[in-house]
Amino acid sequence: MKIKIAGIGSYIPEKKISNTDFGEHVFLNEDGTAFGYPNEVVINKFKGITGIEHRRYAEDHLNSSDLAFFAAQKAIKNAGIDPETIDYIIFAHNFGDVKYGTSQSDMLPSLATRVKHKLQIKNPKCVAYDILFGCPGWIEGVLQANAYIKSGMAKRCLVIGSETLSRVVDAHDRDSMIYSDGAGASIIEASDDDAGLLAYESATYANDEANYLFFGKSYNPDLDPDIRYIKMYGRKIYEFALNHVPAAMKSCLDKSGLSIDDVKKILIHQANEKMDEAIIQRFYKLYDRTVPKDIMPMSIHELGNSSVATVPTLFDLLIRGKIENQEIHKGDVMIFASVGAGMNINAFIYRY
Repeated sequence: MKIKIAGIGSYIPEKKISNTDFGEHVFLNEDGTAFGYPNEVVINKFKGITGIEHRRYAEDHLNSSDLAFFAAQKAIKNAGIDPETIDYIIFAHNFGDVKYGTSQSDMLPSLATRVKHKLQIKNPKCVAYDILFGCPGWIEGVLQANAYIKSGMAKRCLVIGSETLSRVVDAHDRDSMIYSDGAGASIIEASDDDAGLLAYESATYANDEANYLFFGKSYNPDLDPDIRYIKMYGRKIYEFALNHVPAAMKSCLDKSGLSIDDVKKILIHQANEKMDEAIIQRFYKLYDRTVPKDIMPMSIHELGNSSVATVPTLFDLLIRGKIENQEIHKGDVMIFASVGAGMNINAFIYRY
């Protein structure tokens, strides 16, 4: 038995934030000192490394669970199913609902429960819960759905990745320009044809790597030190990703029994353009191959890094023909992969 993505949907917020919108920010070093160069230089360096020109922020009156609800509605419609037939709702996020203008995370009730309520699913046997797995959360949710379905515990699952990272960033940290908001949702069920998940890989590295992403105080020493924001050691994450993600992708592909030449698309977490390109280069080098043209669709230039939402949103955009010079065909083999807080890595091979 294989499982497939029977429906996909995403919600991309309407509020578009350009790099130039950060021109008046007061960016500081970790010790609170000012940079010795203007913001224009900071922004140009940022764009050169990450590839990000724009990102999306959620409308002020919407929370992460609202974005998830909109994406879930689209996935359910795309799959053409009755939501009452969903056995599990698996919601991947990192910070819960953070209302605009506040800093407190709200996860009671769970965001999955909130989505079930908004969808008006009455079936009590539809089990709803959240998972915290960093940016690879949506992929991990798909792997959990795979286990439920193959074990006979479920026939159909709704897996969601949603986040409003714009509400947990330190405005004085230049890394804040990376993050964005959005949601992606998918209906996962058994496959009765050749399509579906063929192999997977998942891992957590937590000895030296656990705190590469963490919650820390603002770089502005005048702000309340008890209010925390998302922080990261960018260079360590970059090196970790290059050392571990290509190997995980190779292990996954080798498990599937397919050749590297069978792979038509690689959908990787939209974290950083240069990092993603380096991961793919290293992955193909493991097979003594050069990277094929257009193998890696990208959305980071316009949407930024919305964590758990990037991969399902990218897949939704790809199959709807919304990514320039990119298309996917029935039977094509794809690799989905992600890396993030934990430090966690996962991947799966998928025949479309």
